[in-house]
Amino acid sequence: MREKRTSHSGMVRLQSDQVEDKTSFLAQVAIFQHFSAQDLSAIEQSITSLPCSPGRILYRPGDVSNALFFVKSGRIQLYHLSTDGRKLITATLETGACFGEQVLCTPNISTSFAEAIDAATLYLLNKTDIEQLLQHNTAVAGALLQLMGQRLTGLEDQLINTTFKSVTARLAELLLQLATVQGKEFNGLAVNGFSHEDLADRLGVYRETVSTALRELKDVRAIQLGRKHIAIRQPDLLRQLAQTNSKSGLHRREH
Repeated sequence: MREKRTSHSGMVRLQSDQVEDKTSFLAQVAIFQHFSAQDLSAIEQSITSLPCSPGRILYRPGDVSNALFFVKSGRIQLYHLSTDGRKLITATLETGACFGEQVLCTPNISTSFAEAIDAATLYLLNKTDIEQLLQHNTAVAGALLQLMGQRLTGLEDQLINTTFKSVTARLAELLLQLATVQGKEFNGLAVNGFSHEDLADRLGVYRETVSTALRELKDVRAIQLGRKHIAIRQPDLLRQLAQTNSKSGLHRREH
C-alpha cells in the first residue's frame, strides 16, 4: 500500500460566520458538554479548521503528535499496516468523535495511521491549548482519560479475539456489528457496501482468508452472499458462531 504524504498545512482559522456552527458542535462533544457558553467561546478562539480530501493522511507511525482532532464531518479511519501490506482497522470515526489523544502522552508519538476515507472537516486544538485546558478544568482530563480507556479496551478485545478465535468466528462477530436493517428480506438484517477486502482490513487478514470464511458461513446457511451485500439469514446461529473460542474450522451444519 502506497502511503500518501501530507502535513497540517491548509489549516484555517474559522471566520465569524462559522462561530455559531462551531459553538453548536463543541457543545455536543463529550469532553465539552459541561462547559458554559462563555467557556466554549474561549475555546473557539483556539480551534482551527482543517478540510481534508479523501485519502489524506493526518499522521502515521513515528510522527510527533501536536494536536487533538475532532471530526466535524466525514469519516476518519485509524489503522495499522504490516510489513507485508496487510491493513488492520482499529476504528472508524464519524461526526463528534475525538482522536489523536497520544498528544497527551510522553513521548507524544503516533503509533498508527489516521486517514480521511471521504471528504472531511476537522477541528484541531494544539498541544499548548490542551495543556492549559487540563490545568484549569479537571473534567476535561477525566473525559480524555475515559476516551483513552475505551480505546484501550477496544484494542484489548481485538487482541483477545485475534489470539483465541478463528477468522470465521471473528467475521461472524464483525457482520453482526455491521448489520443494518434492510426491510423484511432475510429477517431484515444485512451488511451492505463492504467488499471482501474491506472486511479483511477490519480483521487484519488477507482477502482470500475472508473469502474462505464467508463461504463457511454460507455453507452452514448463516448468511447469503451478494455483490457487496451479505444477508444474515440466521442471526442466532451467527451469534453462536461468533462466540466460538476456537481456532479450529467450522463444523458443517445441515438445516
